[in-house]
Amino acid sequence: MAKPVVLIAEELSPATVEALGPDFEIRSVDGTDRPALLAARADADAVLIRSATKMDAEAIGAAAHLRVIARAGVGLDNVDIKAATTAGVMVVNAPPSTSGSAAELTIGHILSLARHIPAAHGSLAAGEWKRSKYTGTELFEKTLGIIGLGRIGALITARMQAFGMEVVAYDPYVTAARAQQLGVRLVSLDELLAESDFVTIHMPKTPETTGMIAGPQLAAMKRTAYIVNVARGGLIDEAALAQALRDGEIAGAGIDVFTSEPPTDDVLTSAPNIVVTPHLGASTDEAQEKAGVSVARSVRLALGGELVPDAVNVAGGAIDPFVRPGIALVEKLGQILAAVAGHGPLTDLEVDVRGELAAYDVSVYRLAALKGYFTNLVTESVSYVNAPVLAEQRGIASTLTTAEESKDYRNTTTLRGVLADGTSVEVAGTLSGTKMVEKLIGLNGYDIEVPLAEHHIAMFYADRPGIVAVYGKEFGEAGINIAGMQIARRSAGGQALSIVTVDSPVPDEVLERVRTAIDADELREIDIVEA
Repeated sequence: MAKPVVLIAEELSPATVEALGPDFEIRSVDGTDRPALLAARADADAVLIRSATKMDAEAIGAAAHLRVIARAGVGLDNVDIKAATTAGVMVVNAPPSTSGSAAELTIGHILSLARHIPAAHGSLAAGEWKRSKYTGTELFEKTLGIIGLGRIGALITARMQAFGMEVVAYDPYVTAARAQQLGVRLVSLDELLAESDFVTIHMPKTPETTGMIAGPQLAAMKRTAYIVNVARGGLIDEAALAQALRDGEIAGAGIDVFTSEPPTDDVLTSAPNIVVTPHLGASTDEAQEKAGVSVARSVRLALGGELVPDAVNVAGGAIDPFVRPGIALVEKLGQILAAVAGHGPLTDLEVDVRGELAAYDVSVYRLAALKGYFTNLVTESVSYVNAPVLAEQRGIASTLTTAEESKDYRNTTTLRGVLADGTSVEVAGTLSGTKMVEKLIGLNGYDIEVPLAEHHIAMFYADRPGIVAVYGKEFGEAGINIAGMQIARRSAGGQALSIVTVDSPVPDEVLERVRTAIDADELREIDIVEA
């Protein structure tokens, strides 16, 4: 059997290949050579890149086998995430692995600007001795303004507070409680620019943040202030920054990232009082090794059909260890829901999580339910990435609700589906005991407790004596071994439900004989495919 093909499009650490292991066929290509890349990715299952390889709609669209794009780093400007999501391709990166290096480079720029280190070095190397020209400024008791108080911003905060700096921050998505925890004062962007002696920006590059620091913002800064960008090129208007430096509107700038890399001209790089580096934020041996190993592990998970917590086009983020065991259960509940719903199309799918799990981020359960629902319904491979796309294409609205109260179990997850004709179906499950046994505990309003297996038969019929003997005889004569059985009813003489666990799939003609023999109102075969 052929091994999955992993295409390495840029130079990565040897530890990356080692982390992939022997289960893949490793190929290499120069990702900057467009024709070579397009040819090589045709039969690739995964592509590993850094910042130079462009994985756009063209590169993704014709890659029939492609299941994951892995960026050994943070930024994803070179990946068309929308095209990847539409194609069912998972996109992963390695933000935590390079955060420390990016934070340290930011601090290096701040220190270089405060003490004029690069310029002083150049002067001395040229034979000059101009101590007074390079008199600097202390960081102690100065104000550092951080635009974007995420992971890197928090690391910089802790390190610069050790220098005795006051830290203010602008981030519309950070709570006051989080800022207080970090010892940071939240302010508006205008306040930050006016107060800060040093400004560093750590925002993602979006249409809203591109050029967010332009002429008016630079003019609002102190003339003695410095600005640093080690995040993404284009967050600062480069022409405006070059002009501000030449006009003395600010004291200096440290820039590691550019709108075009390498820069197409020297308008900014030749400006006075600027320290520039060629996109070195993640360029440490440690960061590259950690990033490579991280995405290699993600590739292994993705190609193994498992959920990848660092996938950027999968909602839910990192998965808490308390949440993770329920993912497989919810996928199976999705398959059961599809089987019980029959051929009727869903219009709505609600995932209701109750119990201790309600205190955690369980947004991944919505994806798991959709993935399970479509697993046996569509011909294409279903992933956590394209399951929401499949639902959208089919007009299925999906929601997630949580509640702390769980009546009979520590935790329960219930899937409720509404069909196009207005009827509804419902399945519920839980993980039971220290071994966390997956159990089906509810089906269309009937209370049951059935350990999940590969094959079940659900039969709804009028409650009356002798039914078990009838379907037992039919299954026995057909050579179908019954491994387990449970009967539930709402009231004596009403409708009853039998859930039969069998060792093998049941042929359609046998199911039809059973249906006729017991005069079933409804009979569904449930075959569960392991994720």
